[in-house]
Amino acid sequence: MNTDLKNVIADGRAVLGIEFGSTRIKAVLTDGATNAPVAQGVHDWENRLVDGLWTYSIDDIINGMQACYADLRANVRRDYGVDIERLAAIGISAMMHGYMAFGAEGRILVPFRTWRNTNTGRAAAELSELFNFNIPLRWSISHLYQAILDGETHISEISFLTTLAGYIHWRLTGRKVIGVGDASGMMPIDSDTGDYSSAMIEKFEAVAAAKGFTEKLRDILPAVLSAGEDAGSLTKEGAALLDKSGTLRAGTALCPPEGDAGTGMVATNAVLPRTGNVSAGTSSFSMIVLEKELSQPYEVIDMVTTPDGSPVAMVHCNNCTSDLNAWVGIFRRFQELIGVPVDMDELFGRLYGEALKGDADCGGLLSYNFFSGEPVVGLTEGRPIFVRKADDRFTLANFMRANLFASVSVLKIGNDILFNKEKVQVDRITGHGGLFKTPVVGQRILAAALNSPISVMETAGEGGAWGIALLASYLVNNPDGKTLAEWLEEKVFLGEAGTEIKPDPADVGGFDAYIAAYSRGIALEHAAIKAGV
Repeated sequence: MNTDLKNVIADGRAVLGIEFGSTRIKAVLTDGATNAPVAQGVHDWENRLVDGLWTYSIDDIINGMQACYADLRANVRRDYGVDIERLAAIGISAMMHGYMAFGAEGRILVPFRTWRNTNTGRAAAELSELFNFNIPLRWSISHLYQAILDGETHISEISFLTTLAGYIHWRLTGRKVIGVGDASGMMPIDSDTGDYSSAMIEKFEAVAAAKGFTEKLRDILPAVLSAGEDAGSLTKEGAALLDKSGTLRAGTALCPPEGDAGTGMVATNAVLPRTGNVSAGTSSFSMIVLEKELSQPYEVIDMVTTPDGSPVAMVHCNNCTSDLNAWVGIFRRFQELIGVPVDMDELFGRLYGEALKGDADCGGLLSYNFFSGEPVVGLTEGRPIFVRKADDRFTLANFMRANLFASVSVLKIGNDILFNKEKVQVDRITGHGGLFKTPVVGQRILAAALNSPISVMETAGEGGAWGIALLASYLVNNPDGKTLAEWLEEKVFLGEAGTEIKPDPADVGGFDAYIAAYSRGIALEHAAIKAGV
């Protein structure tokens, strides 16, 4: 047993971060000094389709949080022989966007509508035109305006509208606030003020009033806070809600609640202009911190912010590794059938490694990994499709390479706008997520796709729960008032840039040839959807 860490926890110097991901709620406890993780807790969960909309119930949310914290508490008792009675700081993070609308008495008015829902097409299109600013389908303002357009009766009762992270923070502290990064997925942010855009609020209120919605947005949206600002403290009710054992005391400071995109930036030390990160797992997204605003809005690029308010260009893709994993599952079953013991890490490693032996352009093979719709390429539904001509080079190496290319092809299409059209400059892009679990291969493929060096840090695997724990630590362990970027560099990463792989010119040329054919073949997806097959 580590006596020093036991004392850190017993003395209330540890810092807690909890992140509500799409399939897992994860808690990370850090020591508060070096900011290294010392304990974790997890709870798996799944969204459900109710009346055609993806949701998690309030019971799912609260019970999941309590189960995750109970797992953390049990692990701390096992490893350190001590209970968590006090904490130095707490941070809450969750999947961004979506729609949680509450009435005056705090009752949720309709089930939580997550980022995954795409029923907001008309609203997003009209708001994008109104604002001259890309408003994605999943943003909270799209959900609100769609409800107005649809004449939903609950809109007259709304007194508070927030995200999942904002909701949990409210339940723990009583404060209706939100971090600027998460806020930027609700309503566009003015980077000069660090608050919602006043001009866009005025435009929204005018068109909404004409349709019968007369509430003032600032009255129902959470107040916006930047990293390091006071976001309240854990109430007695909040402590009892989080820790059903009753051991945790009230009074702990909480940092502004943030979205998973912001915590990913923090966990990869990518909050300075000219830095970026790519998260690649079930879905994928890239975040590039800009030196200046883009010259025009683009439908495939979302403008959000870092947790301290810098502008960020985000390319979000609904599909990444699901189809790739399904193909690996086929090979797993083959091994089982011939009686070969299966080690999934070895299987992934060997198949991914084989991809590096393939032709630069995958020998003409094409793979489309669309399990669900993909707004970046205009698809409302998904159809995984593998395509080859009779004279293509159909080898295992090219097959795996094509599937790996497919996992980041849509990400490339969006980022090509940034790098080729907008001439955005980037010094470092850090990758994290399941695509990079096998060493080298995912990095090399992404480096070819983006034609940029890609780094992977060992700490990136700690994920967003660690990222929000860092933001909580920044709140209470920054006596010198350093900027977030300075604090991360000096107190967390200490110049560690990770393992970098530069793009291979042959790989880059091959990916460019692949993406040209891939883009033409998107018509196959539309045809399959139209045919209903």
